[in-house]
Amino acid sequence: MAQPLMPHATASWLVDNTALSFEQIAEFCGLHILEVQAIADDTATAKLTGRDPVRAHELTMEEIEKGQADPDYRLKMLKGPEQVRRTKGPRYTPVSKRQDKPDGIAWILRHHPEISDGAIGKLIGTTRTTISAIRDRSHWNIANITPKDPVTLGLTTQRELDALVAKAAKAAGIEAPTDTRLEGDREALIEQLRAERTQLARDAEAGEEGADVPVERTAENLFRS
Repeated sequence: MAQPLMPHATASWLVDNTALSFEQIAEFCGLHILEVQAIADDTATAKLTGRDPVRAHELTMEEIEKGQADPDYRLKMLKGPEQVRRTKGPRYTPVSKRQDKPDGIAWILRHHPEISDGAIGKLIGTTRTTISAIRDRSHWNIANITPKDPVTLGLTTQRELDALVAKAAKAAGIEAPTDTRLEGDREALIEQLRAERTQLARDAEAGEEGADVPVERTAENLFRS
């Protein structure tokens, strides 16, 4: 027999909001009658927040009323709507970004020709027909297609793209390209941090050495203070 998704919380709600017997509640929820008794007496291990089975589409008010009118009546579970499950297929892309797909495909075709059409289709969420049309420039909107990084367009992540490029390069027997776009910035940042650390050390030493040395009172430092 089907049972509520959260049997103890459902039992707590039924105890507080209906006149059903403990036996009816126990059977509907798949619990022992002593568990229902403990819930009713607030002696359960943890205080439960009730869960409305009517709102959860597990029970109807008509069923509850039948049970309240007849202590021997056994409540029947209401079969809720089937959950929608995503089937296998191309990656889902929000409507607002679908117009960017051709640009992302064109970028991959230009910069990573080693990636197969099937792999591009899975990454971007498109068809082989569209990819072929962009490659041979027979796409209906080819005049307006500008190659753009699919990561920048939000069609995929950098990690997914890098993994695909590495996999395709390995299959093709070529060396995977190394992204050096941030190398110069990284080196510059390291040098800046080193310079700041050195300057802080010098300032600290100067402060210690000049801590007891009186400062000449001039117009310049008077206004500075």
